[in-house]
Amino acid sequence: MITYNSEKVKMPDIKRRETSTWIRRVAATYQKKIGEVGYLFCDDEHILEVNREYLGHDYYTDIITFDYCEDEVLNGDLVISLDTVRSNAELFGKTYDEELHRVIIHGILHLCGINDKGPGERELMEAAENKALALLRE
Repeated sequence: MITYNSEKVKMPDIKRRETSTWIRRVAATYQKKIGEVGYLFCDDEHILEVNREYLGHDYYTDIITFDYCEDEVLNGDLVISLDTVRSNAELFGKTYDEELHRVIIHGILHLCGINDKGPGERELMEAAENKALALLRE
């Protein structure tokens, strides 16, 4: 089950059923199934609190992924700052909607085992994001 909630922000205007179907399709391309995945949309201040409390990081980010996966079943909590999504959309010359979907799937790709911190990993993540976003447009 995929759930969508918000904290201190208006829920983004996403088509939940369509988005959930897309997420399941992307997971299936990695031979994974969706278990319990929860999205929490929030503002910059809330994600900073989460970053400090759970990860010991003192900076803003667009998404934090908490991974509770078991074998091929994806379970996790994904916290997304809509403030950072909005500023990144401007920074990267994308629409808010495009950037929001990129971040939504970014967390799922982390749950599928794709990382983006080590040498060459960012490029692999970007390629995976682009492939996943292409599935959304089909």
